[in-house]
Amino acid sequence: MPEDISRVVVKLGTGILTDSRKQPDLGQMEQLAAQVAGQRQAGRELVLVSSGAVGAGMGVLNFDKRPTDLAALQACAAVGQSRLMANYEKLFARHGLHVAQVLLTHEDLEHHDRHLNARNTLVTLLQRGVIPIINENDAVSVTELKFGDNDRLSALVACLLPADLLVILTSVDGLIQNYGQPDARLLPAVEKIDDGIVRLGHGTLSATAVGGMTTKIDAGRIVTRSGIPLVIASGRRRGVLARILDGEAEGTMFVPRERKLQGRKRWIAFFHHPRGTLVVDDGARQAVREANKSLLLPGVIRCEGEFRAGDVVRICDVEGTEFARGIPGFAADQIRAKNLTRTVLVHRDNLVVL
Repeated sequence: MPEDISRVVVKLGTGILTDSRKQPDLGQMEQLAAQVAGQRQAGRELVLVSSGAVGAGMGVLNFDKRPTDLAALQACAAVGQSRLMANYEKLFARHGLHVAQVLLTHEDLEHHDRHLNARNTLVTLLQRGVIPIINENDAVSVTELKFGDNDRLSALVACLLPADLLVILTSVDGLIQNYGQPDARLLPAVEKIDDGIVRLGHGTLSATAVGGMTTKIDAGRIVTRSGIPLVIASGRRRGVLARILDGEAEGTMFVPRERKLQGRKRWIAFFHHPRGTLVVDDGARQAVREANKSLLLPGVIRCEGEFRAGDVVRICDVEGTEFARGIPGFAADQIRAKNLTRTVLVHRDNLVVL
């Protein structure tokens, strides 16, 4: 764990914010708010990414399980979000702290100017001592409420700022090997997210939640590539946040890469729904991945999808494995027609190896 952690993003899952009746668990929210307030008063900047709006709305609108219909989801979110923020405002006011509601859509972070504006807003709030409380703008989302989930959203917020640490507090102790079996054990650290770690991910049977451990591993992939550590731990354990920040063994820590991605590279790598795919040969893959070279037209085997110059695309090897993302200087139809004015298709400044 880095010694100098001054800016932390904390994600609170639905499972630790609501009770068995799908109503906000005020006692649990109170102890979590007290932990966050303690770190803020110790001089750290804290950002919350809070689930629980749909869950809170479900109880009010008498849904026994999370609805699948978009309109019903949005109705639950609209009702639940105001209840959630009213509770947070009261809880943090007891500690002399102000909160701010920040509702985001994927487009807010994908569009470059809006991306920078969102960052500037959050940084200004933090400088003023306010705790931003972030959620997806579920009530107006037209993409089936998919960022895809608040685990991913918390990772993107950590990359946006950037943060020094992402903490995901959930209803389990961390990443468990042999989950549900007699020989189950907690993994204290993950040095690399490989296929074995991915297989440890599992879905959730919660009536209110979206993700599960799979989405948390995906979040780990995003932040560790950006040079930010992630800790997944139980939000039911009192004092858990202080123990994490004191460097004590708590939950599972995902170890970050040594080389941090700069802001523009993070934006290219993680904040887009790619508009197309460039499949490249082994020589091009090696040049881009190993030698930090630009992608040249002769190395492209196939161009898939319809995209314009300036859109973000996936860059895959011949087996279909995505290993990079980039912004081509030409549209898809120009590439297929080989109607280019130069051989550099994606300049290395606009390329990110994943």
